[in-house]
Amino acid sequence: MRIVRFTPGPDTGLGNDPLFGVLDDDGLINIITGDPIYSGIQKSAAIVSLSKVRLLAPVIPRSKVVCIGKNYADHAAEMGGVVPDEPIIFLKPNTSVIGPGDTIVWPEMSERVDHEAELAIVISRICKDVPVERFHDVIFGYTIANDVTARDLQKKDGQWTRAKGFDTFCPLGPWIDTDFIPGTQKITATVDGQIKQSAKLSDMMFKTPEIINFVSRVMTLLPGDVILTGTPAGIGPMNAGGSATMAIEGLGELTNKVSQK
Repeated sequence: MRIVRFTPGPDTGLGNDPLFGVLDDDGLINIITGDPIYSGIQKSAAIVSLSKVRLLAPVIPRSKVVCIGKNYADHAAEMGGVVPDEPIIFLKPNTSVIGPGDTIVWPEMSERVDHEAELAIVISRICKDVPVERFHDVIFGYTIANDVTARDLQKKDGQWTRAKGFDTFCPLGPWIDTDFIPGTQKITATVDGQIKQSAKLSDMMFKTPEIINFVSRVMTLLPGDVILTGTPAGIGPMNAGGSATMAIEGLGELTNKVSQK
């Protein structure tokens, strides 16, 4: 099931407030009553065409975005390191989240803004110390993320908060897929029409069960929290005024423009 969050078009008669819905294979959205993560998936009688709405980030975390660093061996190597014995975790603020089609804003502080294609996990309920064998119990679904990074600031600061925390630095979308199962699906990043990253989700060193177990042993996870699972090799700059598309086979594509400097 693909859960979308959207703003209705002016000719739909659905008002101006963001809504949730279930997107079918014919491009029709069955509108949901309330927020499905908190209220469950309660379909209404209203239907709207995908062509008549603007998709938004499928979830706006009320609490946090948790990220996993150096989770692909080839990316760890290109960053001059190795895969750690335990997951490396860091946070992005929820104010960094934007949706498909939104613009990544180039910060005045930075001269290099990079793409990082990632699989994102959306948490369904409050949880702590989740056993590996019960990870499914706390997942609402999966979406695609771009862990945008001001690479020069990351190197300058020696830590990642500023470099990864700017507004617009966490595009998510285009929807949450509640049936997606990570396996050998391809993950790619395409910048201005050129493929820059290409790997399989199975190349992740720490898989979803281990990630949820580890993170939930550190901090309580809340409904709507998002966990980014790391990026493969091939990270690099996005061009000012260009565009970048993060894609995962079977999950969709997430495209964002990049502003001018």
